[in-house]
Amino acid sequence: MTKQQANWSPYDNNGGTCVAVAGADYCVIAADTRMSTGYNILTRDYSKIIKLADRCVMASSGFQADVRALQKVLASRHLIYQHQHNKQMSCPAMGQLLSNTLYYKRFFPYYSFNVLGGLDSEGKGCVFTYDAVGSYERVGYSSQGSGATLIMPFLDNQLKSPSPLLLPAKDAVTPLSESEAIDLVKTCFASATERDIYTGDKLEIVILNGSGIRREEMDLRKD
Repeated sequence: MTKQQANWSPYDNNGGTCVAVAGADYCVIAADTRMSTGYNILTRDYSKIIKLADRCVMASSGFQADVRALQKVLASRHLIYQHQHNKQMSCPAMGQLLSNTLYYKRFFPYYSFNVLGGLDSEGKGCVFTYDAVGSYERVGYSSQGSGATLIMPFLDNQLKSPSPLLLPAKDAVTPLSESEAIDLVKTCFASATERDIYTGDKLEIVILNGSGIRREEMDLRKD
């Protein structure tokens, strides 16, 4: 008889889905609030979105203990930056910092899949999408998490992002108005919740524009 032993893993996947859409003068970042492990729901009201700076917000799915550790590192690095430079980080600078922070841990990675959204120095919406080891790209829209495989094809169909190989380079921001982008994100989650057991309960939406940050919520199905 073969010897059996318990396999222990330092990681878990707590599910959940994040979406970000950048526009000409706004950025919409959204995530559901369900946190699961296996077939168990741990909580129905867990926010996956954190404000990193006045014009920069991050949404993260994956292993929420690693996400918390990552958020603490970014917050402390941002505080050091503010003391040294007497200003807040721009969203592209925070995007590079997040990439460096993830890559630094590449041999024992943070098991977190992030989308970073905000406004750049010109006031344009920007979205950065990441893998677990810091490879990132500036895009017009992105999705991460357990429902990303359902949502990304829908966003591709609706928004048709220009290829990064085209010359001259096309602007990545989406052509939608702010209210249209919010409605599109709500439709994405309503659809994904029907098919993905790790996405549901409630949708949290953060909208950044020239006048600041505001939040919206929408109920999703709870089964």
